[in-house]
Amino acid sequence: MRVQTFGFFMLATSMAAAPALAQGTPPRADRLIDDAVVAEVRSWLEQEIVWLSVESQNARYAGIDAARVTALDDAWRAEREASDKPLIAATLSSPLSVYLTRVQARALGLYVEVFVTDANGLNVGQSAITSDYWQGDEAKFTETFSKGPSAVFVDEPEWDEEMRIWRAQLNLTVTDTAGTTPIGAATVEINLTELMRRNGFVGG
Repeated sequence: MRVQTFGFFMLATSMAAAPALAQGTPPRADRLIDDAVVAEVRSWLEQEIVWLSVESQNARYAGIDAARVTALDDAWRAEREASDKPLIAATLSSPLSVYLTRVQARALGLYVEVFVTDANGLNVGQSAITSDYWQGDEAKFTETFSKGPSAVFVDEPEWDEEMRIWRAQLNLTVTDTAGTTPIGAATVEINLTELMRRNGFVGG
């Protein structure tokens, strides 16, 4: 999934000091994205703005059927190519999207994108325009939300030719305030090249 990011300048700045890595030598995302990285992400996911926003949308779309989900997703995809973008604009201007955009900016290039979905896999808030609105059929959702409150899924690394970085998605279940009931899911695309730089990795 490729997105239009708001933090490109921050990302480009961090890349200037990043190690030179060949496209053919992917890093071990499952090792780089360790317990400390996961704990940091959980710390800002466990804020009131997150669970309030997700629970509000869960209530709004309670009982939604597959046809309505498809219609919303189709509308989102169509709006990406249109001048009028009511659904996209409403989502990007939500309090949760504002919060996630600030989280991404404060990470200074470590996060390429961040988004949170509800219990149906529909976007609630995001730091950039995703390619689709419904994530419910993708591993980022099926390997987290349905697996329980502590589920963590790290996807395979991908080489970003345009940005010249390795990136991988860290996916987690979003829970209620008690931390016991799944209410949604979160995806954080990690800049592995920047993470290696911070860990003191020296490239060849």
